[in-house]
Amino acid sequence: MPAENAGTPMQIFKIAKYVVYDILRNRFVLAYMLFLLVVSMSFFNLENDATKGMMSLLNIVLIVLPLVSIVFSTIHLYNSYEFMELMLAQPIRRSDIFLGEYMGMAASLSIAYGIGVGVPVFLYDGSIRGFTLVICGLLLTMTFVSLAFLATVLARDKARGIGIALLLWFLCTILYDGIVLMIMFAFSDYPLEKAVIGLAFLNPVDLARIAMLMQLDVAALMGYTGALFQHFFGSGAGTVFSLLAMLLWIVLPLWLAVRIFNKKDI
Repeated sequence: MPAENAGTPMQIFKIAKYVVYDILRNRFVLAYMLFLLVVSMSFFNLENDATKGMMSLLNIVLIVLPLVSIVFSTIHLYNSYEFMELMLAQPIRRSDIFLGEYMGMAASLSIAYGIGVGVPVFLYDGSIRGFTLVICGLLLTMTFVSLAFLATVLARDKARGIGIALLLWFLCTILYDGIVLMIMFAFSDYPLEKAVIGLAFLNPVDLARIAMLMQLDVAALMGYTGALFQHFFGSGAGTVFSLLAMLLWIVLPLWLAVRIFNKKDI
């Protein structure tokens, strides 16, 4: 067997362990974790009702978390090219190096999120609502790290790569909802029930938002659309489809990134 094909999961784990150790010493990651911890504790302490605190925290999870995950991951991966070039001189497969970087990055940001948000949530609301919020945040973290790695391999120039990453974040968190509203308004005379559900699967942020809104029992405030979401996403099948869609949002961008990186001249 050629040396470059002798990759093992142990090599991926060793690279990921080094990346985690390196990132967790980064002041930005520590500041990110502290920011999440302070904000989470503040929301729960300012509100007598844990549900209101969860609603306020949800906005942070849906906007700040994807932004930090995708921008920090993009910058870090660009800064890691010298390290990857050094690793490529060793008998290690390119895909092992890339996946090790991904696992280390995703694990580091997940640890920061778990401490910053997970600990306060379980202290103040250890119900299924809190569990859902933590899981949604972890899945969004891994998703936007995957998108960051894809943006990085698509553009060799650092500024362009960061621009692509910011565009992806803007599309998922802000622009996409406007596009969906325009479609619903333009085709309001047609039955759009199934189409609206299908459109939700095309955006990981929307999937996380809907999952949390179903747990917070605010679907009634969303009118007919809320009732439709409650009927589908509140069912066992809807939960399974949502989870599978989130996993695809993690796997597909990473798979594309690995394929491009294997053929890329760095």
